[in-house]
Amino acid sequence: MDRLELTELARILRIWGGEEECVELSEDVQDLYWDELGYDSLSVLQAIGSIERKYDVLLDGELLERADTPRSFLRCVNQVLRSRAAAAV
Repeated sequence: MDRLELTELARILRIWGGEEECVELSEDVQDLYWDELGYDSLSVLQAIGSIERKYDVLLDGELLERADTPRSFLRCVNQVLRSRAAAAV
């Protein structure tokens, strides 16, 4: 089953958000808001596109509104990935 892990999300966000102004994602900061971590909405939208291509999945357009922290983002993405895997069985 496909699952997006925090380390992979951090790698993707570094590509789109830049490293110098953004906080490194770790377990300790998963509950901070994107703007507190230095990521703007465009960085997160680009990460969503990257995840959609990598995992061959379409994420809900309202994901950004509900997923305002890395933890909630991972929860939403992994829920979609689990649903897709369950439908394939």
